[in-house]
Amino acid sequence: MPRYRLLIEYDGTDFHGWQIQPDVPTVQGALEEAIETVVGTACRVTGSGRTDAGVHARRQVAHVDLPEARDPYRLRGSLNGLTPGAVAVRRVERAPDDFHARYDARRRRYHYHLHTQPCALDRRTRTRIRPAPDFDRIRAATPDLLGRHNFSSFCIAQSDTENRVCTLDHARWVEEERRGFWRFEIAGTRFLHGMVRAIVGTLVEIGHEKRAADSLPEVLAAQDRRAAGPSLPPEGLVLERVRYEQVVLGQPAARSVRSPDR
Repeated sequence: MPRYRLLIEYDGTDFHGWQIQPDVPTVQGALEEAIETVVGTACRVTGSGRTDAGVHARRQVAHVDLPEARDPYRLRGSLNGLTPGAVAVRRVERAPDDFHARYDARRRRYHYHLHTQPCALDRRTRTRIRPAPDFDRIRAATPDLLGRHNFSSFCIAQSDTENRVCTLDHARWVEEERRGFWRFEIAGTRFLHGMVRAIVGTLVEIGHEKRAADSLPEVLAAQDRRAAGPSLPPEGLVLERVRYEQVVLGQPAARSVRSPDR
């Protein structure tokens, strides 16, 4: 069965996350329904990771095995005609038979978008923070996240993931052109369930002076979700990019992550 890679963009507002679930709309479910209509049989779509309800993606990568070869350009057009407007299949290409969208991924990058001023047009993709935090304090604390750590303190308590060690090689805050608009960029080898939103919530607490600016090492060492701050809402979070050893769907190959163990 020929394998295909998909590059997918979606607005997660009205979806109950990526993973298919009974009786609720999901991104995986929408794609599988469209593919079944095109090829006439059920096919499982495997994503690089599972985004939560309300979380968006700009460059999600997935793979699917089809019963027979299809022209990638025509397949892309058919899928975009059958999926909801909140889902866009940006590219389709043939993939090696052993390619796996999840297990072959080497680096993932997320952005969390927030604002401190009223806005209307971006309310589905940003989280408003009130009052405005001290971003100098936040920026000073952020580098303590870099490196290889056990991130249990930033993983939802109900998660059954046993290995909670992740390596982060990029974490920074960017002040955008519009007044009061900020984004948090974070990238690493892997992420735990709820990890980015919990990290941002903890950093915002530092910005609100609810915890010390040098407290992140202590939070990490606790390996206890109760030691960190609250998770921020999902609408501000976007899966920006997934990288692999080789160029995939026009995206650069992953570079080596060389961060010190801590």
